Amino acid sequence: MLDPSRIAEVADELVAADRERSIVPLLTARHPEMTVDDAYAVQRLWATRRADEGARIVGRKIGLTSKVMQVATGITEPDYGVIFDDMVIESGASVEFDRFSNVRVEVELAFVLAKPLEGPNTTIFDVLDATAYVVPALEILNSHIEMAGRTIVDTISDNAAMGAMVLGGRPVKVDEVDLRWVSALLFRNQAIEESGVAAAVLGHPAMGVAWLANKLAQHGQSLGAGEIILAGSFTRPMWVERGDTVHADYGQLGAVTCRFE
Repeated sequence: MLDPSRIAEVADELVAADRERSIVPLLTARHPEMTVDDAYAVQRLWATRRADEGARIVGRKIGLTSKVMQVATGITEPDYGVIFDDMVIESGASVEFDRFSNVRVEVELAFVLAKPLEGPNTTIFDVLDATAYVVPALEILNSHIEMAGRTIVDTISDNAAMGAMVLGGRPVKVDEVDLRWVSALLFRNQAIEESGVAAAVLGHPAMGVAWLANKLAQHGQSLGAGEIILAGSFTRPMWVERGDTVHADYGQLGAVTCRFE
């Protein structure tokens, strides 16, 4: 466990890394005693620092929801981070590449809530009832901590590597489509790189949102009406370089596109 002064130091280090678009050494290598609770404490303080600068929280992201990503990282449960208003980008936009320390992209569904959700006993049915609509999204991952040897403690502290999200396509009500079978083809510069189906997210993408509501309850938090929840990726992260165009085709739900300049 870290003492409060050390948690504040780590949070301030990550705030500076975000501002300077830099990479810091592994937290767990320097603080091997860090726990998951410490990591979420760092994340909350980091978020408070950003809010003090004028940023507004508009939602949450869930990460590491698919089995393939959990196996690849040796992690057995998802994690989460916060989404600020300046992280939301419309489809078709040019995205400043230098805004990030590095860029990877994932394919996801975003749940926009019409009602609040509060754990600890939130179910998939509560999530479906509380959702105004679901819309296709790309998550832009941005890591401020060196990636080789990262653990879940490093990732959580770094706001679960949340950089930004691109929203687009066709919003749908949860009863208009079987969300398990929403699929996507992910292109970079007109070449297909990844594909996936939303059931890869815990069997149903709404399960990720239920997990999040219940996990937040352990930290005395809940989800509010109007929040946007990125439910977790159903493709592997795709590396992106300056000048790349990214296009995700969601079939009947339309497409999401952006270009990194």
